[in-house]
Amino acid sequence: MLAPEDLLSRFGGVARGTHLQQYGCTRWRLSDAVARGRIRRVRPGVFALPSADRKLVLAAAHGGELTCADALRAHGVWVLPGEDDGVHVWLGRAGRPHAHRDCGCVVHHSPGTAKVGLAAVPTALIHAYRCLSEESFFAAYESAWNRRLLSASDRSRIRDALPRAATWMLDLARPDAQSGLESLLRFRLHLLGIRLDCQVGIPGVGRVDFVAAGRLIIEVDGRENHAGAERRHSDLRRDVAASALGYETLRFDYALVVHDWDAVVRAILPAIGRAGA
Repeated sequence: MLAPEDLLSRFGGVARGTHLQQYGCTRWRLSDAVARGRIRRVRPGVFALPSADRKLVLAAAHGGELTCADALRAHGVWVLPGEDDGVHVWLGRAGRPHAHRDCGCVVHHSPGTAKVGLAAVPTALIHAYRCLSEESFFAAYESAWNRRLLSASDRSRIRDALPRAATWMLDLARPDAQSGLESLLRFRLHLLGIRLDCQVGIPGVGRVDFVAAGRLIIEVDGRENHAGAERRHSDLRRDVAASALGYETLRFDYALVVHDWDAVVRAILPAIGRAGA
């Protein structure tokens, strides 16, 4: 029989006592584990590992599941840094919040019954639409789709839950975005009326992120990618091959896309003009 701390580890670090009891953890065993410091009692009926994520524990103390940007990141979804704030808690349709120490929780109500732990990806995306910028939501949605964390029914559920004003973003989204930066760039250029062909295979060059105006290749290099002399040399060889075929290539990194977008636009607009000349 697994010890309470081992079960909690399997359940992400936090769980209700009634759930743990389904696996043979009696109330006496839970109380003993608390007394020995192996687990902690978050509030009556809810337990956590001492090492459990702070926001996850605060959400459980508040009475629900951690949702929004923090939950998406925990699921491996790309979320633009710096937009979310505080602990976002899903309480189901009409769950009751619980007062607790250091409470600055942001409450989300939506259909369903909340437990404790992490909100599911579709639920967290619905809440993220309310809290994040449109472009950050869009990038997270494409990231979740690309990572196969959204089924067709999940996408339908999100569409039904979001206001009609969000429909255009869901229609624009694709499952083949390879990074959040790609999503941001395509979203922003779409708002400027620039159409991009995505994930284009070019004979002799390979697959490129985007092609605009038929002859302009746009590549987006994330902070974690394209590092090192060997990768840089490979990129240059691709650019040379593309140039021989009549393409111009522009490359943008994380810092440019996120922190110096005006410079990106100043580079792209004239290049599109040259491609269409």
